[in-house]
Amino acid sequence: MATTTSAQGSARRLFQAKSGPKYLLFGFVGLMFVYVLYHNESFLVRSADPEWAHIAPFKWWLLPHALAGCCALLLGPMQFSDRLRRRFLGLHRIVGRFYVAGVFILAPLGTYIQYFEERMGGSREFSVAAGVDAALLMITTGIAFTFIRKGKIQQHRQWMTRSFAVALVFLEVRVVGGVTGWENLGDAANTAIVFACVAFSILIADIILQWQEVRRTRPAARGEL
Repeated sequence: MATTTSAQGSARRLFQAKSGPKYLLFGFVGLMFVYVLYHNESFLVRSADPEWAHIAPFKWWLLPHALAGCCALLLGPMQFSDRLRRRFLGLHRIVGRFYVAGVFILAPLGTYIQYFEERMGGSREFSVAAGVDAALLMITTGIAFTFIRKGKIQQHRQWMTRSFAVALVFLEVRVVGGVTGWENLGDAANTAIVFACVAFSILIADIILQWQEVRRTRPAARGEL
């Protein structure tokens, strides 16, 4: 009995050690989401906001883009829950399909909307930045989906991590621009922020993956000693 209790306690501590950083990370993502809603999207509850006039020419393209984006950003973290995957594998697969669908709707629509804004006076550089971000998001997600279709779980998880890291660029750009005030410096500054966030997204994802690998192999290495 004591042995069983000790084993359960050890398993619980191991789960908490692995899940703690993950919860902190997704808690930070949640804070970014709330900040963007307040700072960038608050016009949604103010009918007199001038932003409505700006988006009027492409609002029917923006609506599915926004819904798909919310779907991807809100459902993405659920894909990284080991507990959900173990207990509700069917739900995990359904959520994953919704995430993939959301990505392949939001990315091309976002690129088109930015091209539309370019015709309204936006910069070509910002359109290119948005296109690069969209392409990278679809590529990483497509690779992740291909691996899971082939039953390669580990590679699927790695590319899903990269995919979600790229998806977070949407939030990161707005948080960086808003907190620093650089969003008011014009298209050149905003373009630089987008490219910087895109460039670091895959790097950060790979750092997280390598860190997880080190933590996973450390106990085995100690046991060998």
